[in-house]
Amino acid sequence: MASDLQPGQRLARGVSRHLRGLGFAVLEEFVPMRGLRVDVMALGPKGELWVVECKSSRADFQSDNKWQGYLDWCDRYFWAVDLEFPVELLPDETGLIIADDYDGEVVRMAPEEKLAGARRKKLVQKFAMDAARRLQSLRDPRFGRDGLLISQPSSEL
Repeated sequence: MASDLQPGQRLARGVSRHLRGLGFAVLEEFVPMRGLRVDVMALGPKGELWVVECKSSRADFQSDNKWQGYLDWCDRYFWAVDLEFPVELLPDETGLIIADDYDGEVVRMAPEEKLAGARRKKLVQKFAMDAARRLQSLRDPRFGRDGLLISQPSSEL
């Protein structure tokens, strides 16, 4: 299975495994709002929200010009990279996780910038809804008939 994943996806898997071991619930490729997609969103045991962006190479990092937009959607922001990544490129005011396909380790804790209560509530609800939908789609990948709701008028089917 790991061979089917792209390098960033392998990092995300290792990060997710590590964060689950710390008591976090984790979603990969989470969309906090239209136009933003974070590699890993983690919901901690005390309700804290962490964003982790996985970078597999110098070019991957240098082409990312939207990461600062993610800071408004988490309490802590981290980069996840492998042992070969030139970590001196990463901003000091962000967290750092060194990871591989199977695990990770927080080597620099990100500073905490607490989210406003209303935004936290909205994000936690979206996190729960996305997680529930993903779980349900594993059990029922063809929701309704031909992927459509059965309750729709038959003329639309």
